[in-house]
Amino acid sequence: MAKLRNLKKDIDYLISEVLSDCYSLAYLYPDKREKSIEIINEVVDFRNKMFERTNKPDGKNDKKLVRTHYKNISKDLLTGVDEFFKRISELTKE
Repeated sequence: MAKLRNLKKDIDYLISEVLSDCYSLAYLYPDKREKSIEIINEVVDFRNKMFERTNKPDGKNDKKLVRTHYKNISKDLLTGVDEFFKRISELTKE
C-alpha cells in the first residue's frame, strides 16, 4: 500500500493539472469562462471531499478495510479527474 503522504500528493498533483487546464480554457476561450469557472468550483469541492475521505479511513483497526478504503479513494480520484478532463475537452469542441 502506498503511503498516505504520496496519496495526498497525487490528489494535489492531479487536481492542479485539471485546474491549470480550466484556467487555460478560460484564457483561450473567453466566451466559455463561466462554464470553466463552474468546473473549477466542482474540482475544488472534489479535492476537499477526497482529502476528507483520506483523513478519515473506515475501520481504523482492520487493515483490510483500510486498504480497500484507500484503493477506492485512488480509483475514485482517477475516475473523477478523467471525468473533469472529458468535460473540459467537450467545452473546447463546442
